[in-house]
Amino acid sequence: MTISSEGTNAPVAVASVLLSVFVLAEVNYPFLTPQSQLAVFGGLGLVLIFLQMGAAVYLRRLAALAAGLAFGFIAVQNESLFSGLWLDSRSLGERAGQEANADYLIGLAILLLVLEATRRTIGNTLPILALLFIAYAALGPYVPDWLFPHRGYGWDRIVSQTVLHSQGVFGIALRVMLTYVFLFVLFGAVLERTGATDFIIALSTRLFRARRGAPAKVAVISSGLMGSLSGSAVANTATTGTFTIPLMRSAGFKREHAAGVEAAASSGGALVPPIMGAGAYMMLEIVDPPVTYLQIIAAAVVPAVLYYASLLLIVHLQSVEQTAGAAASDDLPLAKPAGLLFATAFAILILFLILGFTPFRAVSLSLLAVLIQAALHPDTRIRAGDLVAIAQRAASAGVSLIAAAACVGIVIGVVTLTGIGSRLPGVLIPLAQSNLALALILLMVSTIILGMGLPSAVCYLLMATLVGPVLDDLGLVPLAAHMFIFYFGMMSMVTPPVALAAYTASAIARSGVMQSGLAAFRFALIGFALPYCFVLNPELLLLAEDGGAPALSAIFAAVACTLLGIVPLAGGVTGQLRGNLHPLLRLLLLAASGLLLFARNTPSAWVAVAVGLVLTVIIACAPAPWRKGD
Repeated sequence: MTISSEGTNAPVAVASVLLSVFVLAEVNYPFLTPQSQLAVFGGLGLVLIFLQMGAAVYLRRLAALAAGLAFGFIAVQNESLFSGLWLDSRSLGERAGQEANADYLIGLAILLLVLEATRRTIGNTLPILALLFIAYAALGPYVPDWLFPHRGYGWDRIVSQTVLHSQGVFGIALRVMLTYVFLFVLFGAVLERTGATDFIIALSTRLFRARRGAPAKVAVISSGLMGSLSGSAVANTATTGTFTIPLMRSAGFKREHAAGVEAAASSGGALVPPIMGAGAYMMLEIVDPPVTYLQIIAAAVVPAVLYYASLLLIVHLQSVEQTAGAAASDDLPLAKPAGLLFATAFAILILFLILGFTPFRAVSLSLLAVLIQAALHPDTRIRAGDLVAIAQRAASAGVSLIAAAACVGIVIGVVTLTGIGSRLPGVLIPLAQSNLALALILLMVSTIILGMGLPSAVCYLLMATLVGPVLDDLGLVPLAAHMFIFYFGMMSMVTPPVALAAYTASAIARSGVMQSGLAAFRFALIGFALPYCFVLNPELLLLAEDGGAPALSAIFAAVACTLLGIVPLAGGVTGQLRGNLHPLLRLLLLAASGLLLFARNTPSAWVAVAVGLVLTVIIACAPAPWRKGD
């Protein structure tokens, strides 16, 4: 969720610029201690949240002031520059376990401010989850055996663990947002200001202007590309949906189907390299053995292409029933300077990564290159006033992630304090060892439930924290296991009853909320299959069974089987494959799709592949009396 820029004022503009400049400077040329960095970063994020969201103006300003003072206290108490202001003449880190009463009071204030800021930006789900974990830490001796009882902790120990030190609010989640995510959000805001957003939509429109179902295909491509910039399914739906949903409606698509297509396409943006909705940066910190950023985005390429290929085929078949070949308007101007800038920006970013630059340095240099190239043409030139607007846009898109990361830190702090993170895997690991399929299904369900109402990267971080040891013992390629839970965190955006991307699209389409959610779920069905495909065949992630480089023939076989499986899947979802399909034939197509998608790269698997292909061909060639889908 992003905060609207309407009604912004001088304090908001100043705080936005400060946040952007601070991140650029501190990430590339660090001056403060790590804890002070996160305190300033989180404090500016919460100040912006409270300045823009709330009831009365004086209450917003009071909350913003409280956030600034509380987070400022943490920065001062960790920074040697202010050693004269340290309590007991020791830094906050040095007095760990012997904190002063003032430390606990400030920590408690930060805890409450983070919970409220998160509630205001992404809703109640994550704050409630954090409160449940806090209650678990306090009431450990009284919980039932299945909840892993423990000795319990007082409020001072809880505050110390979750706020005052480096395993909670000021921990890995907020550090990833500072070091990686906000810079990429800023990168996307700069590209958007140069006209890249308009270019993406115009290019997609030109690409499909004379083809059946063109408006829906425009939605798929433009939302995928835009999603790579924003990394947020909800923000992406709200941005591109205002254009694509009316376009689909004018071409004859039902309201709920137009909303479903847009939601499914926007949710998949988190899969598209190089940004991936912050998930790639989380994996950099968590996957063991460690992987590089290039390895992560290389692994994400093939599944992202397969996801959008499936979606394109589904909307193509869906358009047979709903449209009469209506095409998208082709009179949108194609701004070539913006297009060239968009292409070169990503090319430069990838080049710097290949040359071995760290992700934050690569995106920083790419930002500089974009600004220089944009200045060469009047249509893309960024002026001084535009820089303020860019900072506000980046802050608007980024502060909700800052609040969410801080709130996730509370959960991580409790997990570390109580030891539940090491006890929960003890239950799941035996299950994983005896029945891999059941363990994967359990992980899928847990991730989808936990991800309801959460950004996909936040959901991934929570799941990786809770079940990290389980992922290591599944017998799978580590990166494939982590991609598995990241994918299902993303798919929670289109899984009723809490499908936030679908509900955002339904508001634009003026369609039924649940109908739109179910439509989005159907159209995004390949997203529920792909994780199982690539844990069974890591060649889809360009990885071998041992995590090394796979043979080209193995990659080709895995990709070919998956592509073949997409065809009966699309037919089963839409009820169209060379004409209307009887419900029984649709079920058989879904079964054929399963045989093709989930076949492992082994000699015996080719029997399943052959059966799936034969079944698909027979259904596609079935005579009219057997095909009627009325």
